[in-house]
Amino acid sequence: MQYHYAGKGTPVNVEYADMAKGENGMSIIETVIAGVGSYLPENVVTNQDLAKKIDTSDEWIRSRSGIGERHFAADGETSSDLAAKAAWNALDHAGLKPRDIGLIIVATVTPDKTFPATAVYVQEKLGVPPGIAFDLSAACAGFLYAVNIAHDFIRTGQVEHALVIGAEKLSCFLDWEDRATCVLFGDGAGAVVLSGEDSQTAREPRGILATYLSSDGRLAKHLYADGGPSSTGTVGLVRMNGKEVFRNAVEQISNAVFEVTERAKVSRHEIDWFVPHQANIRIIQSCAKKLELDEDKVVVTIDKHANTSSASIPLALDAGIKDGRVKRGELLVFAALGGGLAWGSTLVRY
Repeated sequence: MQYHYAGKGTPVNVEYADMAKGENGMSIIETVIAGVGSYLPENVVTNQDLAKKIDTSDEWIRSRSGIGERHFAADGETSSDLAAKAAWNALDHAGLKPRDIGLIIVATVTPDKTFPATAVYVQEKLGVPPGIAFDLSAACAGFLYAVNIAHDFIRTGQVEHALVIGAEKLSCFLDWEDRATCVLFGDGAGAVVLSGEDSQTAREPRGILATYLSSDGRLAKHLYADGGPSSTGTVGLVRMNGKEVFRNAVEQISNAVFEVTERAKVSRHEIDWFVPHQANIRIIQSCAKKLELDEDKVVVTIDKHANTSSASIPLALDAGIKDGRVKRGELLVFAALGGGLAWGSTLVRY
């Protein structure tokens, strides 16, 4: 059973899958995606560009990952700079102002500083008044973890509008001697504005219908940074066991989608768009096959963005909306796996 709050009133005890009405006809707060925005640094780095500095080739990178190019931030450009620009675009799309935001969560593994949170720098740059602002570290699954937390803040009536941002400057800690890993990543930011709406104003449940999160620390050795303030006093560099990450990604991303559709009592064949973490084209294709989803129902941006960790899902979502593929009222499923290993999925009626 789940507890949902009707505004400032008493908590209403309802079944999780029945989001339309509470007991005695009381309304339930639904968390909807009010706006989406993204930002990519100006510097585009192609596979051919990388081949000039390391032992690789366009064919080698494309055949193993599906990546053709990526964006790298400028030396003085921080994760909060990327996040703030994506957030402005999301606010414009939602028709809201910074003063409307009560919560900012930035999912990132490349914070501006060890502390304070990158989110407070975003808060300052946007001019958001005093409120809740913090970072979340769950690597490539960070955006989904952040969405889940913001969802709880909204449906319990603590905030009306939240900014959830995935922002990464991964180019700052890549090992250029490790050609199998360094070619896979890029920089960027994606943001969504999540807002609370009274369910009685909608004809059918919309917004976030179900979420699922999990992690297994026993698998952390397969994807991590080999530094940290309390261990080495350094940022460290990205380390990855590609074979194990691939195997776990296909299994856990698919299972996570099965889980959220079951929780929402929705057939996966009703899904209009699968918006996965953009880590590897072969992972994406393998997951789609396991889920029995047509490839034309999958939003793919890895060829242009590479792996942007926590930013990849909102970047892909924004791309799908801007080019007209993703439309209001459609059923979307987000899914990701990253360092931790951490994974999850979110089912949304956009």
